[in-house]
This record gives sequence, structure tokens and C-alpha cells, in this order.
Amino acid sequence: MHDDGPAISYLALRRGTPVRGSDGVAVGRVRRVQDNAREHIFDGIVVETRRGRRFVDAPEVAHIAERAVTLTIAADAVLDLPVPRSRMLERLDQMTIVRRAKRELRNR
Repeated sequence: MHDDGPAISYLALRRGTPVRGSDGVAVGRVRRVQDNAREHIFDGIVVETRRGRRFVDAPEVAHIAERAVTLTIAADAVLDLPVPRSRMLERLDQMTIVRRAKRELRNR
């Protein structure tokens, strides 16, 4: 068993915190926390692995503690997770959706 320290909020999770799969095998380290700040909802974490960054969705995060994050999936399954999109691309997509919606409202 690992001593991960006390449980913490995703808001207090620090970059570089170790991440382990449900099997206890090291996966990588936290690169960043993704959340919906407007609604105060935890969306997931971006993990830096040996083979690049992977996005771990919130339901796949079992436990967030001071010294480690534990996932609900095994370490080898993390490499099958999607590569995260950059925040800039996400913002551009959102802006495009808003522009389309406004255009459709004007054309009605």
C-alpha cells in the first residue's frame, strides 16, 4: 500500500504529482487539471507519460491525494487514452460554434 497523504480537491492538485493505475503501476505525472471553471466541475487530468500526454477523463480518476493520483483503469490502458487537444484549439472550436449559432439566429 502507498502512503499518498490525505485526499485533496482537484483544485489543489499540483503539476508533477505522480499518477498510478488501478494496478499500482506508475503511469506518469500530472501535467494539468482540466475543469469547467464556470460550473466548478472537474473534467479530468492531462498526464505526461513516457509516450506523450494523455487525457484521463474524470470518471477514470479514482482518488486524488496530496502525493499521488490513483486511476480506475490499469496503467497499460492509459496509453490507449486520447491525446489531449490544446486549449487554444478548444477555444477556437467554441468560438466557431458560437459564431455559427449567432449566424443561424440571424438567418431565421
